[in-house]
Amino acid sequence: MEIVKIINERLKIAQSHQKSYSNVRRRDLEFKEDDWVFLKISPMKGIMRFGKKVKLSSRYVRPYKIIQWIGQVAYKLELPPEMLLVHLVFHVSMLKKVVGDPSTIVRVETIEVKEELSYKEVPVTILDRQVW
Repeated sequence: MEIVKIINERLKIAQSHQKSYSNVRRRDLEFKEDDWVFLKISPMKGIMRFGKKVKLSSRYVRPYKIIQWIGQVAYKLELPPEMLLVHLVFHVSMLKKVVGDPSTIVRVETIEVKEELSYKEVPVTILDRQVW
C-alpha cells in the first residue's frame, strides 16, 4: 500500500507540473459580433483547401466578419458566396483577431470551390523557361 501511495503522489506532482506548463500558454479568446477575424486553415496531406499547398504558406486566410456568437467557444462567420459549401460555425481556436482596419487588408483572389471541395489551379504567367 505504501508503494501505491508513493506512485499516486508522484503522479499528482507530474500532473501539476504539466498543468502549470499548459496554463502558461493558454489564452482565453473572446470576440464580439461585428468583429473581424482571420480564419485558420490547416493543410492536410492530399487535400487542397483554400489554394494552400506550399510548405511555408500562410496559416490564416482573409478576414471575415463575425455575425453571431453561438457559445463560449463557437462563432458564426459571414462567408462569401463562393464558400457556400463550408460550414459557417467555427471554434475559437480557428480564429485570430484582425489588428487594424479590415478595409486596408488586401483581399485574396476569389476561389471557386466545387461541391467536392476541390478547385482547379490555373497558371497566370510563366516565370522561367529552359530549353534543352
